[in-house]
Amino acid sequence: MYGYIHAYKPELKFREFDTYHACYCGLCDALHDRYGSIARWTVSYDMTFLVLLLSGLYEPEEQQQKRRCAAHPLKKQIHLQSDASAYVADVSILLYHEKCMDDWLDERKISRKAAADLLDRAYVKAKSIYPQKAQQISQQLDHLHEMEQNNEPNLELPAGCFGTLLGELFVWKQDEWADSLRKIGFYLGKYIYLLDAYDDLKKDGKNGCYNPLLTESKKNPAFHEDCEQLLQMMIAACTAEFERLPILKYADILRNILYAGVWQPFYQRKKEYTKQENSHESI
Repeated sequence: MYGYIHAYKPELKFREFDTYHACYCGLCDALHDRYGSIARWTVSYDMTFLVLLLSGLYEPEEQQQKRRCAAHPLKKQIHLQSDASAYVADVSILLYHEKCMDDWLDERKISRKAAADLLDRAYVKAKSIYPQKAQQISQQLDHLHEMEQNNEPNLELPAGCFGTLLGELFVWKQDEWADSLRKIGFYLGKYIYLLDAYDDLKKDGKNGCYNPLLTESKKNPAFHEDCEQLLQMMIAACTAEFERLPILKYADILRNILYAGVWQPFYQRKKEYTKQENSHESI
């Protein structure tokens, strides 16, 4: 996905890191088992978070193996798989394929079109399993593409669009927890979109690409502090909903991600921007 939703490793215990990595490997296995070796490209720590969240909430039966794989041929790794891994593998294919096509439409990146083409068969299979999820992803990305083409100035609209998309993917089952999971995904999706816009300010400004934060960044002397406050609001709403769920399993890893891990990309980029500005360099 975007690479923003991952653990803050210095604060993870060794056992927690092993579990975290095992769930990542399990998701990679699920992608390979269900869609072939090419599907491994779509594995991410962003979606590993969803595996941990759903596994922590529903506690499905897990299969644990310790073995070598293509990514780790020399040393055996622990692999954890469950029905949650299978679900996340399915929606990962849907999201990755549609995001590649969206990037192709936006920036005409040949590499993204080629990646989407290679995953066509996997996408058709995943779409047959979750047709409504596929339709929701496609619709929201179409709305997002339209907003970007029209240079939508209100950043809440495109951010909300991506939030709505991710919120639907976070709902595994239509039960008493569906609304909370949808809200967690919604606010986390808004956070990801806004952080991605912040992360890409320099590149988008140089390339003339759409970025809802560009205008504000040039005229607001408190721009970085305002962005941080806005992102804090998104994560506060996300974590408030998370804390309502009766999650014990993997709770410490999930809190590490939500309270510390998600902030590392922002603080790193903010530090770079501040250093540039202090050196009288424009972002």
